[in-house]
Amino acid sequence: MAWNEPGGGNKDPWGGRGDQGPPDLDEVVKKMQDKLGGLFGGARKSGNGRQGRGGSGFKGFGLIAALVALVWIFSGIYIVDAGKQGVVLRFGAYAETTAPGPHWHIPYPIEQVEIVDVEQRRFVEIGYRSGNAGQSVVAVPREALMLTQDENIVNIQLAVQYQVSDPQRYLFDVRDPNVVLKQVAESVIREVIGKNDMDFVLKEGRAQVVADIKTLMQKTLTSYQAGLLVSDVNLQDAQPPEEVQAAFSDAIKAREDKERLKNEAEAYANDIIPKSRGAAARQIQEANGYKESLIAKAEGEASRFTQLLGEFKKAPEVTRKRLYLETMESVMAQTGKVLVDSKNANNLMYLPIDQLMKQNSAMRQFSNEAGNGSGGSTSDISTPSASDSGSLRPPRSQRESR
Repeated sequence: MAWNEPGGGNKDPWGGRGDQGPPDLDEVVKKMQDKLGGLFGGARKSGNGRQGRGGSGFKGFGLIAALVALVWIFSGIYIVDAGKQGVVLRFGAYAETTAPGPHWHIPYPIEQVEIVDVEQRRFVEIGYRSGNAGQSVVAVPREALMLTQDENIVNIQLAVQYQVSDPQRYLFDVRDPNVVLKQVAESVIREVIGKNDMDFVLKEGRAQVVADIKTLMQKTLTSYQAGLLVSDVNLQDAQPPEEVQAAFSDAIKAREDKERLKNEAEAYANDIIPKSRGAAARQIQEANGYKESLIAKAEGEASRFTQLLGEFKKAPEVTRKRLYLETMESVMAQTGKVLVDSKNANNLMYLPIDQLMKQNSAMRQFSNEAGNGSGGSTSDISTPSASDSGSLRPPRSQRESR
């Protein structure tokens, strides 16, 4: 017979129990209240139906409270790593700055700690954006194109590296320090480029432009109290716009040719000018020497004439004859031919002194060569004298003429 058939007594054939309804909800809630009351020291019914105080409930509550308090206290321990600083906030306001190492603060919600990396090198890019690995640099014309003092446009790409110098000011004095630094960089770059010519920015003035940008940026950030330190400024690229690249390249080549020719001219000038100055100085010295010699010679002649005048006054004839002989000696010493006028005779004697001197010189050279070659003495070789040579006498027709 099935358990639910009529006359079966509603008995469960599997459990042998009578049919029971669902549990009473009020009874379940009451049991839960009794358990919670016993846990937290509430009144509970004893076995004889009387209620008593749960002493163990107070003990459990105190243990849990002590455990929670201990966890809350230990939650205030924090460690600041090397190269970083901790900024303690008490109810959201700045309290202190802590150095690297272990520290403790009043736990949340009373105090909080912000860790700031003061040695991290941050950077901002102006005029370009560097892509990820394997990607090229992307130019940003809105930031890169700038106007110079001579009204030319240049394309500037600049990278600025900076660090946090004051964590308190970095967190509280400026809303977004990184955005502020980028805006300051753009403003300063345009100011510096606008004060210089295009040639100065693109060529010899690159280092000066970078130094001016760094100095002016740091001055502006200090006035803003941004808590940032500009560590380095790198001028990645500086060139004219692409539309005028070809013309600018031609201008650069022409300028280079000009500088080359100028250097060559200066080298030539440096070579020829000292030589010309030396030649001029030599001529001046020679002229001065000639001048001094003429003056000295004139003074000597004047002194000699004065002395001769005194001697002439003392002995006129002797002095006159002496002057004549000295003059003839100086005149005859420069000629190679002598004509002798014999007294009481109608002929002239001709002495070829120049030929005699040449003959005498040739005989001496021959005797020297012969002596060196044979080892013999040169005393055997004699030179003819004027008296032995028949050539010293004029021909008979010349002697008998006149």
